[in-house]
Amino acid sequence: MIAILEMLGIPYKNIELYERALTHSSYANENQVEKNETLEFLGDAVIELLMSDYLYQENLKDEGTMTKRRAQAVCEEALVIYANKIKLKDYLRLGRGEQQKGANDAMIADAFEAFFGAIYLDLGFKYAQKMFQKLIVPHLNAMWNIKDYKSILQELIQSGAKRNISYHIVKETGPSHDKFFEAVVKLDQHIILGIGQGKTKKEAEQHAAEDALKKGSYDA
Repeated sequence: MIAILEMLGIPYKNIELYERALTHSSYANENQVEKNETLEFLGDAVIELLMSDYLYQENLKDEGTMTKRRAQAVCEEALVIYANKIKLKDYLRLGRGEQQKGANDAMIADAFEAFFGAIYLDLGFKYAQKMFQKLIVPHLNAMWNIKDYKSILQELIQSGAKRNISYHIVKETGPSHDKFFEAVVKLDQHIILGIGQGKTKKEAEQHAAEDALKKGSYDA
């Protein structure tokens, strides 16, 4: 744990915060220690605020462009890229079963958010901003090509009135080894915004979000 903090030049005060940030629930349950979920919640908010501030300072006049770019830059795929740049995966504390399988992208992304939560609590917002400039900003140009349609749609919905979107698998065909799924994305549980198909549920949901974005139906 100390190795990554020293490698990044972080003048830590409370090492336990960083240990918790990199502790998956599987490890926490096996060893009766705290998991990283509350730090992840905090870090998510810290990164989103830092990203919003960065994009505002870039003088992107169009709110829609800023919203889409923020969604691209803080989606799971982007967080995993940032985390992999500092080899965060090597420091994750996983339970025995998860260790054998290896950390998936969701675990890595969550840990990266929790890591920022720990930095914020330990060293304050200004230092978190400094690490944001060091660990995230240099890689942002590559993020603008990410097509995480679900995150983009979520950001657009939340930028307006407080409304909710949800995804539903409405059709499942094919044998167990070769499934095909159809998903819909709904606004406020009843307005269908888009429909998508795919070989996995996740792919079908992404295509449903893409369909909604193409139609512009999120303005309904």
